[in-house]
Amino acid sequence: HMQKKSNIGPYSHLRPLADIGEGVHIGNFVEVKKAKIGKNTKVGHLTYVGDATLGKEINVGCGTVFINYDRINKHHTNVGYSFIGSGSNIIAPVEVGDHSYIAAGSTITNDVEPHDMAIARGRQVNKKGYYDRYPVAKAAAETEKNEKK
Repeated sequence: HMQKKSNIGPYSHLRPLADIGEGVHIGNFVEVKKAKIGKNTKVGHLTYVGDATLGKEINVGCGTVFINYDRINKHHTNVGYSFIGSGSNIIAPVEVGDHSYIAAGSTITNDVEPHDMAIARGRQVNKKGYYDRYPVAKAAAETEKNEKK
């Protein structure tokens, strides 16, 4: 159920046991299942919150997924007052402490202690000339050369 002053965007879905607190904003294309979302928390668009308890005044960035199922069991995640960057994956069961941050694009598999920032993503590596190795690149170059004639 949704408490007063909360709102929900289009194409969002509240599944069984979704408890939406006072002043909560649920963005577009959000799914909430078996989750309690605390007062004034904002859940950005394109997000799945399943089997979780979110405290008050949390910002959940766009494209965040609470991953709750390991093919055998469903697991629960608890999140305190925090900031979760866009494109994060929170793999249950984990605890995210008060006054913590999760960097955008992170995949979180361990608890985040209060006042900490978790960054869990691979470093970018650019492979120079990678495209040029493949026959499709050679064909494209040949076509380009012929078009210039």
